[in-house]
Amino acid sequence: MDLDRIDLAVVRELQNDGRLTYETLAQRVGLSRPATRARTQRLLASGAVRVVAVVHPVIRGLTASAHLSIDTRGPAEPVARAIAAMPQAPFVTLTAGRRAIMAELRTEGFDALDRTIERVRSLPGVSAVDPLISVRHLKDPYLLTADPGAHELDDTDRKILDELEQDGRLPFAELAERVGLSPGATRFRTLRLLDDGVAKVLALVRPELLGLGYLCGFAVQVDGAREPVASMLATWERVSFLSACNGRAELVGTISAESLGAVRTTLDAMRACEGVRGVESWMHLELIKERYDMGTPNGTAAP
Repeated sequence: MDLDRIDLAVVRELQNDGRLTYETLAQRVGLSRPATRARTQRLLASGAVRVVAVVHPVIRGLTASAHLSIDTRGPAEPVARAIAAMPQAPFVTLTAGRRAIMAELRTEGFDALDRTIERVRSLPGVSAVDPLISVRHLKDPYLLTADPGAHELDDTDRKILDELEQDGRLPFAELAERVGLSPGATRFRTLRLLDDGVAKVLALVRPELLGLGYLCGFAVQVDGAREPVASMLATWERVSFLSACNGRAELVGTISAESLGAVRTTLDAMRACEGVRGVESWMHLELIKERYDMGTPNGTAAP
């Protein structure tokens, strides 16, 4: 699907706030309300853009996460799809580099994380698993990184989140019918959840549609303190994801770039940074799964 200038403007607005009204969206992109509504619905109907609520992992009880580099005996795709079928794996890709597969895991605590890593190791075709254990997410295009703090949710709050995870632009009137409240009460509860950092409604878009079709993962080894390097890399526009971790490296992340040349330039700049001892990199060849609407703490999202 090819996006023109107006389509891209609509998408970028929805990436910042997926529940913008058509009136506000129309004003920002310079179209009439009917034309803006038609464009938005076309983008959503194509499947290239999804607007969903992404609930903070802590709210779902998902307090532990890891990034796995996985090697295989034989073809990698069947193994990647087996990992993608696991509800604890929101992100799985086939890669070119030292390992054949990269996957992210999110679980209810570190005991569950250890069991899930062992389950990956036991899959047919897996020959090696090298985990980086996340200690703090520093930058993420989708997931909320700030801690929402203590927040008691009742059954109605959870119903609202469940519905918005499926359709982030669900009108308040329809949402109210589904959760059994008045539209006014539903609107109040929804805005409170969003304002408190419990969830964020945003557009999920394939990077190539935004001219960022080259995704490169990286792991950075740091001399001395990690924070100065992490703070600097988090400001780079092409670094779309960054997490502090323990394992063979202190930082793991993703470069989203418009060309291979831009990827190479970014990696070279990273290697030249003060405090960086080494950089390992890999190219993402095929996205097998990216689903952060993980439902209940045990995970119910489909691959």
